[in-house]
Amino acid sequence: MLASVLAMALFCFRSIKIGSAWDVLRWTMVAPFFTGMLLSSILALKFAPMSLVVVFRTLSPMLSLLIERMYPDPLRITAPMLASIFTMVFGAGLYTSAMSRSGLGGIGWVFLNIFFAVGDRLLQRLMLAKDQNPVDISKTGITLLNNLEGLLPLVVVMAIKHEFSEIPEAVQSLSAMGYVWVGLSCLVGIGISYTGIWAQSLISATSFLVLVNANKFVIIFVEAFCLKTKSLTAIQVVGACVTILGGVLYGKAREAIEAEAKATGETERLVGQPGAKV
Repeated sequence: MLASVLAMALFCFRSIKIGSAWDVLRWTMVAPFFTGMLLSSILALKFAPMSLVVVFRTLSPMLSLLIERMYPDPLRITAPMLASIFTMVFGAGLYTSAMSRSGLGGIGWVFLNIFFAVGDRLLQRLMLAKDQNPVDISKTGITLLNNLEGLLPLVVVMAIKHEFSEIPEAVQSLSAMGYVWVGLSCLVGIGISYTGIWAQSLISATSFLVLVNANKFVIIFVEAFCLKTKSLTAIQVVGACVTILGGVLYGKAREAIEAEAKATGETERLVGQPGAKV
């Protein structure tokens, strides 16, 4: 977060635009969800079985789908969209069916993570999309605010957990490669911060959650077949393929909706012209 704040302030200050204090106050609602999503994700992966995390995260698009129906420009729902989301859930279920289970420990963190993740995506979509209720802040300005305001609750949690006293020892124990990896993680974090805002301004919150869930299974394949750090059973390969297929089908369903909307808008524009024949 600090690296993102510094990068925006030092290298992108010319493109930072903040319309008003009211826009900043509106965006401030996102900060607790943004930080909560990051923290609860770490804790969910630490205390809950991976199978539980993977399955329940695929349910998040269903929740956002219902809420986006109440937006100023509501998300249109079609049968292919619903079918693709259920395909992802089925694929995730297949994948996790072959995983070892260690009970339901940490399920509270999983649900809390879903709550924060869905809230973060929905609020960002509402305030980024031009057809919803956008704030007058540039993407670099939003990246700056997201990370600067997100630091505040993070610092509070660090103080509660007494982690500040651990920082000197952690820094001293870093090797040269350790510094390299930390530096690279900061660069990746900057990229994620900005491109996440950019992507959310272009697609719905539900589409973003579907994209994130499908990406997780692509990463699983990279780990298994490229990095050779994970071994998969046949049923897990099938489950991962089905989940990724569900993500692709969702993308095609959204593409069909947008093409239809574009064609309808073009027809209405032509009909509205003087002398047009219907």
